[in-house]
Amino acid sequence: MTSTQINVFQEIEKTINNFNFETISEERKLVLQPLIDFIQNKHNNQQEIRLNLICTHNSRRSHLSQVWAQTAAAYYNIKNVFCYSGGTEATALFPMAAQTLAQQGFQIKTIAEGNNPIYAIKYSENTHPIIGFSKTFDSEFNPQSEFAAILTCSSADQGCPFIAGAEKRIPITFEDPKAFDNTPQQAEKYKERSIQIGTELFYVFSQIKK
Repeated sequence: MTSTQINVFQEIEKTINNFNFETISEERKLVLQPLIDFIQNKHNNQQEIRLNLICTHNSRRSHLSQVWAQTAAAYYNIKNVFCYSGGTEATALFPMAAQTLAQQGFQIKTIAEGNNPIYAIKYSENTHPIIGFSKTFDSEFNPQSEFAAILTCSSADQGCPFIAGAEKRIPITFEDPKAFDNTPQQAEKYKERSIQIGTELFYVFSQIKK
């Protein structure tokens, strides 16, 4: 894989270089195809591409997905992509999720403390940071219409049969690394899930024809 315009941080480049699209099964590619189609259609029509990545608590998988999707769009030079995340309820971005992204090369700065900290997450020197904090999917911070709702966990998928304002509803679910919290495998499982999410979303953006 080669980047076109955006130079991501060197440590992120190393992480990306370990992504292997051959690990994505044909069955899984069928799950990803509706997202590819949505992005391609918007890109062809020179429209803004808004992705709202949704999980129950907006604490782990939805944030990992938001960050990797925004990075993938920049890496493949797909313009006018705006990635958001939300939950069916707001909690907090889980520290291990932020720590995992930091270990994979992202620059993360805490810009507000408290029960629901706010993070600025950067993947390159000159791009706008991704603002990471927990919020509901219909928060005023997120788009209210003309977006794709991507359900990243099965409970959000089952619990939200209808997402108001969404042009398309796309379930792309991932297993929850929370199952390994406070175990010796915690760091390894968060890294594994982040790599899976990054690999699949980079595959999605790699398929967009310019």
